[in-house]
Amino acid sequence: MKSPFADSLNPGVKPRELWGWAMYDFANSGYTTVVITAVFAAYFVAGVAGGAHWATLAWTVGLSLSYALVMVTLPGLGAWADRHAAKKRLLSMVTVGCVVSTAALALVGPGQVVLGLVLLVISNTFYAYGESLTAAFLPELARPQAMGRVSGWGWALGYLGGMLTLGICLAYVLAAQARQAPASSFVPVTMLITAGMYGAAASFTFVWMREHSAPKPQTAHSKGFVASLTQLRQSWRDSEPYQDFRQLMACAVAYQAGVAVAISLAAIYAEQVVGFKPQETMVLIFVLNIAAFVGALVFGHVQDAVGHKRALGWTIAGWIVTCLLAAASTTKGMFWVAAAIAGLFLGSSQSAGRAMAAMMVPPARLAEFFGLWGFAIRLASIVGPLSYGVITWLSGGNHRMAIVSTALLFLLGLVLLKPVDVDRGHQAAHQGS
Repeated sequence: MKSPFADSLNPGVKPRELWGWAMYDFANSGYTTVVITAVFAAYFVAGVAGGAHWATLAWTVGLSLSYALVMVTLPGLGAWADRHAAKKRLLSMVTVGCVVSTAALALVGPGQVVLGLVLLVISNTFYAYGESLTAAFLPELARPQAMGRVSGWGWALGYLGGMLTLGICLAYVLAAQARQAPASSFVPVTMLITAGMYGAAASFTFVWMREHSAPKPQTAHSKGFVASLTQLRQSWRDSEPYQDFRQLMACAVAYQAGVAVAISLAAIYAEQVVGFKPQETMVLIFVLNIAAFVGALVFGHVQDAVGHKRALGWTIAGWIVTCLLAAASTTKGMFWVAAAIAGLFLGSSQSAGRAMAAMMVPPARLAEFFGLWGFAIRLASIVGPLSYGVITWLSGGNHRMAIVSTALLFLLGLVLLKPVDVDRGHQAAHQGS
């Protein structure tokens, strides 16, 4: 019997490999959902930092430091993985690093700001490595005409993973609150739950998915931090023939900066501005993930039907509307509407960007060029949250002003998307491979 995935997968790729690849999205989504979005972010600001006026800025600085580390090291790691056909091996190492450091977040209590930031930087750095490496497998697995839906399947399964992890954490939090336990006692347990779910789900990836690339032992290489920076510069120079890929990277820096704000600051905004309680915030993020699941699953098919560029443009425009709705929200009900819409565009925009990039990456240099793509995404993850944190700090805590400024990032993304020609970029990638 023919597999329903057969028409979407490259020759020689088995359906279980697709499931293994998608299970990594399932595994790591719990980290972003619980640590970065729903639980630890708000706990850090209100509990660890005691609600200080600089707390949001400190949180965004910690995230920015981790993304800066990823930016300067990921292309070098990607080139090493391509050279040794070791994407899967490297993915296993960074997964262990993220799982262990996430579990260590359970040690962070009130007043331990430095410890919290150090562990945030470590865990988020490993998470970002894993996200980029798993994206580099996409062109090996999916046919060009199926990139959108295959990417969407991964993101959709990822949101299910995020919801499952958050749901387990929410059940524990509600039980703990029924016992009148403080956040300092139940938040650490949610970190252990998240780490355990990450490690358990990712094990399917390493059992089912295999490396399809061949090693290139004849390639000269060097080691160390300076070598990594040299590789980053060389990878950027080598990308010069792929102008549409470069233009998409510039677009991604703008619109993903806005997406990063939504991911890393949604819970803080909900609690500090709209007045949500911790358990209400977790339910809100749970519903947001349901909407994101629908967005990623449905929009992947839409993207293949209407074209990558048009689909991405629609999602960016939707984000502009979402930011304005969030800024205008004066009631919990209105913010619920904004969050639901944000979820739809969260799933679709992340899936659309990854699939569009995969169309324009040279097949022989997948991990290296997805390292460049990761560079762009991490730069965005610095620009968005850090600008938001600076605006709230300078304005004495005006989160509404900060969220309106985020809409301008999405507007810039639309402008930068206009010159991109996907067909031309795809042809350039395969002519130069």
